[in-house]
Amino acid sequence: MNRNLFFIAFALLFWGVGEGMFFNFVPIYLETQFFLSKQQIGFTLGAFGFFMAITHIPGGHFADRFGRRPLLIIAWILGLTSTLTMGLATKLPLYMIGVFGYGLTAFVASPLGSYVTAARGKWGVGTALSLTTATFNLGMALGPVTGGWIGEHYGMRTSYLVASVVFLASVLCIVFIQNQTIDKHDPESPPPDLWNNLRFTNFLMVFGFAVFAMYIAQPLTPNFLKGVRELTLSETGWVFSAGALGNSLLALAFSRFNPRRGFVLAQILVALFAVSIWRGTGLPVFMLGYFLLGGFRAARPMAMAQARELVHDSQMGLTYGTMETMSAIIFILAPPLAGFIFERDPFFVYPLAIGLIIASILISYFFSPRKVEVNA
Repeated sequence: MNRNLFFIAFALLFWGVGEGMFFNFVPIYLETQFFLSKQQIGFTLGAFGFFMAITHIPGGHFADRFGRRPLLIIAWILGLTSTLTMGLATKLPLYMIGVFGYGLTAFVASPLGSYVTAARGKWGVGTALSLTTATFNLGMALGPVTGGWIGEHYGMRTSYLVASVVFLASVLCIVFIQNQTIDKHDPESPPPDLWNNLRFTNFLMVFGFAVFAMYIAQPLTPNFLKGVRELTLSETGWVFSAGALGNSLLALAFSRFNPRRGFVLAQILVALFAVSIWRGTGLPVFMLGYFLLGGFRAARPMAMAQARELVHDSQMGLTYGTMETMSAIIFILAPPLAGFIFERDPFFVYPLAIGLIIASILISYFFSPRKVEVNA
């Protein structure tokens, strides 16, 4: 591992700890602190997804054009200030500014992915992305238990303030990474426009349906565990930590997988998560379910690795940004729909998700690229 990946890994580790302390508790905080209904929470999470969606393609484009390091530093600082804003907020409007500001940091995904891809050396794309994802998720495994304990003893606002201190350590790591050269294409023989690349656009649709199928049951599961399964904040923190541990360990395991097969297997694990939450009883079963939900995070580098082989080097940031935008669009549409379903039957979303994932597995198996060609 070169020095840049070393600092990236530690920056993501600290960021995972900080984000884990509050992020999964946001739906609960909106309900208990600001008294929003389930459907209002769903619309809020959908708006959060909107702020994520509008950033990815510009982030990827600017990374390809101006370099990746400056965008990474901007995103890290914006995340720190947004979290501090949430922690200091006592009124809903200011809290929302912090939430939506944090959503804007999503533009970091494509420059981060392209930075790691360019810095990977002899590693495969899927391996590099999976291993750096694993460090973030290892931090996320530590954060929820800490955040839940702090929330119960000192109030959930304190979790945001402590997370801000952890984020500061992450910022100090990210400033030590080096600049990278900007990839160029031959002006005499430019690569096909991304939207005219049929192999990529076809896979983008496969990816989008898979993300929707895997995500639809997730947004209000924290509320389901607290309101229907009646878990305490500390118990919920243990569930979230099990999920983050699953994110980390499964990302490490999937780093050795063929990306196409890994993408299908990841969806199977998310289906088992839905089964566990829907039919399970008791804290250990819910922890197991969230551990298996790590397949959702593991699916991302598997999809990115497949897409990377379908495009030119100079389009890498834009490609990742386009895929992240597809994910963010799902994050806009799914939470309000989940909230609508939850208000009528909090159980129904889980068998619905299972059915959609089965359909997505079949689509992914038959329509994901079987043989990719590296474009240089």
